[in-house]
Amino acid sequence: MDNRNPSPSLPGLCLIPREDGIPRALFPQETPETYLAQARILGSAGGRFLGLWGAGDPQPRICTAFLLREGLFVLVLPLPKETPSPSFPSLSGFIPMANRFERTVRDLFGFRPEGLEDTRPWVGHDLWAVPPLSLPPGSPVPENLEAGSLDYPFVRVTGPGVHEIPVGPVHAGIIEPGHFRFQVVGEKVLRLEELLGYTHKGVDGMFRNRDIAWGARLAARISGDSTVATSMAYAQAIEQALDFSPAAGVRALRALLLERERIANHLGDLGAIGNDAGLGFALSQFGRLKENLLRKNRQHFGARYLFDQVTPGGVQTSLDDEAIADLLEENGILLAEILALHKIYDDHGGLQDRFQNTGVLLPEVAHRLGLGGVVGRASAQAWDLRADHGGDPYRRFPPALALAHTGDVAARVLVRFLEIQESLSFSRALLEHLPEHSIAESIPDNSETAEGLGIVEGFRGEVLAWVRLAPHGVVEAAHIQDPSALLWPALEIAVPGNLVADFPLINKSFNLSYSGNDL
Repeated sequence: MDNRNPSPSLPGLCLIPREDGIPRALFPQETPETYLAQARILGSAGGRFLGLWGAGDPQPRICTAFLLREGLFVLVLPLPKETPSPSFPSLSGFIPMANRFERTVRDLFGFRPEGLEDTRPWVGHDLWAVPPLSLPPGSPVPENLEAGSLDYPFVRVTGPGVHEIPVGPVHAGIIEPGHFRFQVVGEKVLRLEELLGYTHKGVDGMFRNRDIAWGARLAARISGDSTVATSMAYAQAIEQALDFSPAAGVRALRALLLERERIANHLGDLGAIGNDAGLGFALSQFGRLKENLLRKNRQHFGARYLFDQVTPGGVQTSLDDEAIADLLEENGILLAEILALHKIYDDHGGLQDRFQNTGVLLPEVAHRLGLGGVVGRASAQAWDLRADHGGDPYRRFPPALALAHTGDVAARVLVRFLEIQESLSFSRALLEHLPEHSIAESIPDNSETAEGLGIVEGFRGEVLAWVRLAPHGVVEAAHIQDPSALLWPALEIAVPGNLVADFPLINKSFNLSYSGNDL
């Protein structure tokens, strides 16, 4: 039986429904002209640009992902193999968010985006003499030793009283490196520009010619606070490529792990945001709650941060009746504490004075940028894969969409409180109705080349994965997209007009990943 359904918005294009969530499909291969045309059609049909990446041998290509209400679509543009530096049409003229992705592809593969106005280096900081992914796997990358290659040409604002404040890339404490340039008059920010890439580690290159299990361990370590989300997205992509669907019990345990990861991160964020607004009590209380949850993770799943718990075909840990009872008790205690802390935040005049009208990202701007996740939902963007495309078990226990409309720090705090409450409610329903399950199954072998897509609603937003398998489970190429890559440009928009002293608070209300961005 063929379960493929045509998209109502895009006649003739078929989606593949799956029990693990959103329908997803690779488009037929495009020409440069149809690639541009299809990208425009997807945008006009309400599609959100999710990411763009390259792939090399045996067939160079550009892949571009869009999320519609009907499902996930990926445009595939083959590039001429015989051309050393093939070109492809830039989408940044009508999709500004494509800019950094196209610059990344150029830096890594040497593919040239035609029509791209911003041609500055991005991920490589102009340190490579040769694009690293244009070389065979394992080849050393020659360095670019030309003088001045490290002088990134930041945009500067000039005028009476304007001065510049550089921040980073080295920060105090254990914060990951990122460079921020503020153009300021007095204490007010006129413009913010970021330079990232300092934690680039060649992830796409490391996937090449590895086996599926090795790739799963790499996927879990792209951004440690999202290890379940990246592991699930990778597992979904592998399972789609192999036409395999995990059992209901496996899907339920994966969802439980994902919600525990969401709760832990929201707890940490709420404490950090409150502390940055001057309420040290918040850091201690939310830190206590997060630590208790992490200890329960260690007790029942073997890892505080749940590394390697989700694998292609299954999960690593099951729950017995005693563990389920303990987690249900934890759920009730945590819900009561969250409700009490939510009231304290709402009633605290000092916090609300710092939160409200700070770091505003207007709903119309968020819509134009196509934002999802906490940042998007705090600016009235009603996108959540669990609600929109929730496969089993989200279809059985659908969580309510957490939404706010003011787009400021207060809205991002509110969305986090609401999402914790929904995650606790969903987790309780899962624990009370956990299906009989085996924790892992053998995934089938593939005799031919196959491709697959995975997409998961992580705690920041949509985590996207694509894999291409050579015969017998060899990962020929793979790419995992953290939502931070789409949200960092939004931070640049939310900061201007605020005081310099408000930046740490606004930044924490976004809480974006450097490592997840700097693949």
